[in-house]
Amino acid sequence: MHIGITFDLKSATPLDPNLSDDQQEEFDSPHTIEAIAKVLRGMGHEVTLLGDNREFVEKALNAKLDLVFNFAEGTGVSRSREARVPAALELLGIPYTGSDPFTMAATLDKNCAKLIVAQAGVAVPRSFALEPDMAVADIPSDRLIFPLVVKPAWEGSSKGIRNTCLVDRLEEMVGVVEPLRQSQRQTLLLEEYIRGDEITIGLYGNADPQVIGIMQVVPNQPNDRFVYTLEVKREYQQHVTYRCPPDWPEEKLRRAEAAAKTAFRALGCRDVARVDFRVRDGVPYFLEVNPLPGLNPIDSDLVIMAKLAGWTYPQLIETIVQTALARSGSFGCGLFSFGPPVSRSAPRRADCVPCNSKVYCPRSAARRG
Repeated sequence: MHIGITFDLKSATPLDPNLSDDQQEEFDSPHTIEAIAKVLRGMGHEVTLLGDNREFVEKALNAKLDLVFNFAEGTGVSRSREARVPAALELLGIPYTGSDPFTMAATLDKNCAKLIVAQAGVAVPRSFALEPDMAVADIPSDRLIFPLVVKPAWEGSSKGIRNTCLVDRLEEMVGVVEPLRQSQRQTLLLEEYIRGDEITIGLYGNADPQVIGIMQVVPNQPNDRFVYTLEVKREYQQHVTYRCPPDWPEEKLRRAEAAAKTAFRALGCRDVARVDFRVRDGVPYFLEVNPLPGLNPIDSDLVIMAKLAGWTYPQLIETIVQTALARSGSFGCGLFSFGPPVSRSAPRRADCVPCNSKVYCPRSAARRG
């Protein structure tokens, strides 16, 4: 198959000094893109690097692609920026990995995502969306629960979630909100701080998502005010330890898993996603879902989680591709039911119907074509 990869690279040129130092935090390095491409080539595919924006469109129009591995975050601050590539691919009729335009837009807007997930019955922290033109003095006091976390509403990769984000009193709000407004220029979310454990749950699949792992983020220094900030993520080896799975009772683990699956389905996630929670008194409170989880082979949360759960990096990438192909019907048999990566030496399934796909198919345990 001919697979294209969409992505946004961190710029090698100096950053705009008038913007915050996290302006390219969610973009990727050439090392990550090449790691994904290497896995795809190892699966026997032809790979074309598409990039994003005009370059992506021009290449996609001419490349005769069978599938796109979508990894593009989108540029700017629009809350629909992650939806642009999926929308363009649907217009061009090219299958792609990951969620559709609606889900990309809904999940990037944290407040929108929380409303949808809460409607599905998952607990969420109480919060207030502070619009750009609203003064702090005009915030209804009964809508705030202190302490609270101040964060951008339309960002990922912990952009704007810094060491100063935890606010204890209304009097402190202006000093946190105004600098963040200057650097992020979007709606801010004033979210109840949930004291408890920080976890993230990786999922793959579609109608019946399966868990890759449940990973707890444990501060190395005991701290009842811990926030998984950008500073912590940048120096994670110094600040935190990852436990996958957490040392919890089975019932508590299953409750978190069920909440993650409910959020995944409610938001219409496809193929792969990572769902973040804070857990208080055994109750998982939904924070956000990332339908474009980082895939840096060294330090992305999903990759770290997968490795702790016994997955290799190639297995993770192959799983995303094979799940997307199964969903889009590219295997041709219509019978494909995906599970965890399996041995290529496994026998062919008796109910497998030969098809013309040239990808590795766990159902037949053979290279097609």
